[in-house]
Amino acid sequence: MNAADKLPGSGPRHAASRRTILKATGATALAAGVGAVTLNTARADGPEDAPTDVVVIGAGFAGATAARELTAGGLSVRVLEARDRIGGRVWTSSFAGEQVEMGGTWLDRKQKHVWAEVERYGMRIVSDAAPTRAFLPAASGFREMSPAEVYARQSELITPFFDGSRDYFPRPYEPLHRADLVRPVDALSMRDRLDQLRYSADDELLVSNTVGGLTGSASTVGLACVAHWWSLSGWSFDGYMSVNTDRPEAGSTALVKAILDDSGVTPVLRSPVASVTDDGRKVKVTTRAGKTYTARAVVVAVPVNTWNTIAFAPGLPAEYTRLSTDGLGVRTSQKFLMHVRGADLGRFYVEGPAGAPLLNVVPFKERADGNIMVGFSASPTFDPTDTSALQAELRKVVPGIEVVAVKAQHWGRDPYSRGGWAVRRPGVLTGPLRSVQQPRGRVAFATGDIADGWHGFMDGAIETGFTAAAQVAEILGG
Repeated sequence: MNAADKLPGSGPRHAASRRTILKATGATALAAGVGAVTLNTARADGPEDAPTDVVVIGAGFAGATAARELTAGGLSVRVLEARDRIGGRVWTSSFAGEQVEMGGTWLDRKQKHVWAEVERYGMRIVSDAAPTRAFLPAASGFREMSPAEVYARQSELITPFFDGSRDYFPRPYEPLHRADLVRPVDALSMRDRLDQLRYSADDELLVSNTVGGLTGSASTVGLACVAHWWSLSGWSFDGYMSVNTDRPEAGSTALVKAILDDSGVTPVLRSPVASVTDDGRKVKVTTRAGKTYTARAVVVAVPVNTWNTIAFAPGLPAEYTRLSTDGLGVRTSQKFLMHVRGADLGRFYVEGPAGAPLLNVVPFKERADGNIMVGFSASPTFDPTDTSALQAELRKVVPGIEVVAVKAQHWGRDPYSRGGWAVRRPGVLTGPLRSVQQPRGRVAFATGDIADGWHGFMDGAIETGFTAAAQVAEILGG
């Protein structure tokens, strides 16, 4: 997901379909490969029960980056990971004989943090083939359009959403630089903005996926949230559409591993944390299995939605607990891989209307035995592993298509994520965000959910890893 795409990025989400539209029009070029990935072998950081300077909770992009930066500063670090793998909401797996991403996948040169890591570790970049067919929602169901036609019309309709964004986000990596101008924008949802634009019913359907698809409802997507991504993309439709054009050939998890290996720390897997106790001099971290680790400081590098599963002493301020309860990662988000076949499928993609079972379906690979497709859903009732239900939804778009196999990840039901791609509702940016970015005592927080820049993307997770490491260094230096 990135993320999520914006699952992480997974990244994850309607960006995947925008990526395919843009490439179909020739508006973006394939990034050149930068060499094969080189991974080091991580070493353990001392005896298991030895105190360390810092305990990092979570071995995704945020935690791995924090660990690397802290060890580079001469500090001893222990990394605890709840799962039996590293990566968090990034998860490179396999399906139908192919390497696939169940979470965060795509990245872009405009995303300065993740691109710097790609270049640092010499990772080769590949790009998916452009689609040849596009299916968009219409009053009667779905209509087929050429990708170029979709691109041109959506450019006309989506660009006005963000009029004035250069003024209220003049420095996109400092989103509150003009808080006075951002505040009234942050009070609006994408639904509010759509109502202001007074589009026809047909035009509303054409942009429904972009406006509300991430959560299933445009009323729960903040205008400032999407306008911030738009501004980070260069304040243009072309820039916005070109985000998430490429992916690491070795997989997203390989990039996390490269960063973590560079720290020289071997993560302790299968170690979900139950409590974090800060007595003002040291911090005690206790796992659900009862194992205790002691450190001078802690980085909590897990999704916002899971903060409330950890008992903090002293307790976290209300902004933290309320945001965790409300959630930033969409709890209904699912990503799934499909092996489908049928006559003359071509490289097609689908944009579903907000709230529909199929949010996006994008091509991954054409093979002699059919197509491998990537699907996304934010529907609370849809189960893509029910192949008959999935096939029925696909046949609303492409008659006669057959689903051969499916592999799915429901990020909202993952106990260590409790949600997938991160979306800010109205009021979050100018409300609790700045507060929850700050350390509490000897505890700092890192997750792409709270990034100043590419929130909800792999890039944002890396950004917050750097930030948390700097905060901890200041805490320990003081």
